[in-house]
Amino acid sequence: MKGVFITGTGTEVGKTLVGVGIARQLDQKNITVVPRKPIESGCIRQGDELIPQDASALRDAANYRGPLSEVCPYRFEPPISPVRAAHLANKILTTEQLVNICLQGSEEGFLLVEGAGGFYSPLAENGLNADLAVALQLPVLLVARDQLGALSQVLLNVEAIQMRGLHLAGVVLNAVDDEQDDHMDNSADLRERLSCPVFTNPHVTTGIAELPDTLIDSLTTRVTGTPHIRAVR
Repeated sequence: MKGVFITGTGTEVGKTLVGVGIARQLDQKNITVVPRKPIESGCIRQGDELIPQDASALRDAANYRGPLSEVCPYRFEPPISPVRAAHLANKILTTEQLVNICLQGSEEGFLLVEGAGGFYSPLAENGLNADLAVALQLPVLLVARDQLGALSQVLLNVEAIQMRGLHLAGVVLNAVDDEQDDHMDNSADLRERLSCPVFTNPHVTTGIAELPDTLIDSLTTRVTGTPHIRAVR
């Protein structure tokens, strides 16, 4: 099964921006994309319906013809952790339920799954984002904010991904802010320490990211193996 699991070093790091870019560029290559964000909190209420903004953006970018309920069936209004939001709604969700949502219809194309929060953020009553990624056995794309402190955040997450035996497709550094310290070069520093590709995504104001072709092409070719942190002497 070809696909990718998009996770982050935390929340508000630009996972959806990257996911939308991947979905849009794969669709432009006539590759069928099956987007899934099985659970989303912080949804906008419109009448009696909760609209998941991230899942809607992924669906639109992928030109997915299925209903939004297939992309994101579990929606909650409070902008808090999905597990806490589910508790407030008197619902208990399991990792197995989320796995089934992601896999349903996945044979029809490239499965693009976006988690909620960071790699070790609780996602269901009995599991983290990490547990969903392991169950799906998809390559992981790690997204981080390109800022001071990113090196530690990325390396910790890469080690966690490595411990789970997952293939790390790459790291994307998002310039969430329009002002960057000219002396900082997180991508160069990470390339010295990681064996996986490291990509940078410049600050965008249009909400549309143009990701490198090398990243898009690498995702369509399943690669085996685990990530590796190089020893720095």
